Amino acid sequence: MMDLLATPRLGVVVPPENPTAEPEFNRLVGARMNVYASRFPVTPGKGLLQMLEAWNEALPDTLAGFGAMGLDAAVVACSASHYLLGPEGDRAFCEELGDRAGHPVHSSTQAILTACAWLGVERLTLVSPYEPWLTETSAGFWRAAGLTVDEALLVPAREGHFDPYEVTTAAILERVRGARLADGTALLFTGTGMGTLAALEELGRDGDRVLLTSNLASAWWALRTAGAGGDPADGHPLLARLERHAAAVAA
Repeated sequence: MMDLLATPRLGVVVPPENPTAEPEFNRLVGARMNVYASRFPVTPGKGLLQMLEAWNEALPDTLAGFGAMGLDAAVVACSASHYLLGPEGDRAFCEELGDRAGHPVHSSTQAILTACAWLGVERLTLVSPYEPWLTETSAGFWRAAGLTVDEALLVPAREGHFDPYEVTTAAILERVRGARLADGTALLFTGTGMGTLAALEELGRDGDRVLLTSNLASAWWALRTAGAGGDPADGHPLLARLERHAAAVAA
């Protein structure tokens, strides 16, 4: 019988209304890690930009809310707030947080950059549920990190309304399958709040293109960092797919 308390521990910091991050993390890591969540404070009356800035300010205290639990790794499951910092500011912030916490800390954006390095990815096509200005901020982040952004596919929740938490699998599939994607470009589904696992399982049948999401990259980083990866063939199919890509790059 598995010793539950001996299982590696992953802390995840999540926006307050995000309904997607914990369920996806739990499905991705399975029994290999225990997932514990701490949520950013609610920010009534603030616009989106002000809210994202407030979450960056609140992050040290929110992460400290895990106390002395003894995490093996922590992920900040909010891409949008970290786009505002730029790649170098984001990296430095995560290193500072990790030094304070005593365990590795990655934002979802840093996890994506790590995954791109493991996979040899240099070009991205974004699949974004964000408002256009935030999508462009995201694209600027990846370009500043040295990646080429071939295109950004906007996926509104409905006509003229952008909300990652309301985007459907059908909308994602329609947008991606209706696009003429550049050869050699990886698909990056931005944001931790847009549910993507079902869409990726469908799109994985269309070919061998690299498929990345904020939560998928974060779970992959956490498993590897905690030494909880095990046999890739026994893990979640989407993670096993990434491991095959990485092995081919390393060969």
